[in-house]
Amino acid sequence: MTDSRTPARWLALAALAALVAVGDPAHAQKVGTTSFQFLKVMPSARATAMGDAYAGLAEGAEALFWNPAGLAQTSGHSLTATHIPYLVDTRISSAGYALSLGNTGQVGVQVQSVDYGDLAETRADRLGFNPDGTYNPGLTGSTFSPSAFAVGVSYARSLTDRFSTGATAKYVRESLYDGDYAGPDGAVSTAAGAVLFDFGIQYDTGFRSLGLAMAVQNFGPEVAFVDERFAAPLTFRLGVAGDLIGPDGMVRQDPQNRLTLAYDLHQPNDYDQQMQLGLEYTFADLVSLRTGYKVNYDTEGLTFGAGLNADLSGARLGVDYSYGG
Repeated sequence: MTDSRTPARWLALAALAALVAVGDPAHAQKVGTTSFQFLKVMPSARATAMGDAYAGLAEGAEALFWNPAGLAQTSGHSLTATHIPYLVDTRISSAGYALSLGNTGQVGVQVQSVDYGDLAETRADRLGFNPDGTYNPGLTGSTFSPSAFAVGVSYARSLTDRFSTGATAKYVRESLYDGDYAGPDGAVSTAAGAVLFDFGIQYDTGFRSLGLAMAVQNFGPEVAFVDERFAAPLTFRLGVAGDLIGPDGMVRQDPQNRLTLAYDLHQPNDYDQQMQLGLEYTFADLVSLRTGYKVNYDTEGLTFGAGLNADLSGARLGVDYSYGG
């Protein structure tokens, strides 16, 4: 007989180990000093609308970016695509595809790309006043275009009917400048790349729709940009989610209406511990309204969004929009 408590023990041990590894107080004093910052901008309009409380809800192709264990919920095919207009002229695009292999498990591929736009080039030796008396803040008259991308593969499997696990390996590369930087000691590369890993667990508690989840993301080596080294943006998520109202609701069973509550505890290695809370109302699996709130963020807080779903020729199509956060 299989002890149903075993997955819960593994989840607790994994969560404790991850908190010890990521939650070093010294890390919180190094705000924004990790590499590949774009990996912190997580794709999925549904997740963003729910305040990024998504470790326990991620499934199908979206799980590739949040918790690879959710990939195990894929039946057939799953495809996702996200476009995020970010700060200034930055644009972040992502896509993921998941495929079920039956009893063998589930596999997926993901890709992310970042376009930072054109930036004005400045140099210290250009600081000063122009011939007409105006001040020049170092502008050379040229522009450059930083960029970044990530590609990855994932595998997940349900070990029992209530416990699933998954992992991702991804190659990440970022270029800060067009070509090499001409330093005092010669040309220096302004690009860096590394292989990073994600690991995740999802556990169905057996009480109605209540589930627990854990994910460790961006585990990997330090990378060097020019003459400095930076840690990978390692992060840990511990989540709990379930339907308060729904077909398997914890408070009330309702076949037409679903009210989902999600909570994530988030520990990055370059900031203090953060929390995310999300709420989603869905009517007849067709229309969803969402809101969320982020705790202990410098500029982020309230989020909201909506989604539409439809069945087309046997395929489930969803379109989501979010704002805030």
